[in-house]
Amino acid sequence: MKFRPLHDRVVIRRAEGDIKSKGGIIIPDNAKEKPQQGEVIAVGPGPRDDGGKLIPLDVKTGDTVLFGKWSGTEVKIDGTDLLIMKETDIMGIVDTSEAAKKAA
Repeated sequence: MKFRPLHDRVVIRRAEGDIKSKGGIIIPDNAKEKPQQGEVIAVGPGPRDDGGKLIPLDVKTGDTVLFGKWSGTEVKIDGTDLLIMKETDIMGIVDTSEAAKKAA
């Protein structure tokens, strides 16, 4: 199934959480905290202003983003767990480029 979000909604694949703690203890699934980071899979065309003009979204497909702990709606599409949320629920885009890694 192909899914296309509407308006200012964004589809995100949540990043995988750690299986082990820093001390080496294996964390069971029910004790894991869900990551607040993920990859943008699809974006809607954007909202419309009062004049009916389309306002493009700041995020694009492939961006790695941070979002709130309780943001979005969890859905399962083609057996994959995804999140659908509004762009306003996204806190920021993570820069994963080589230049950003060297600057840190």
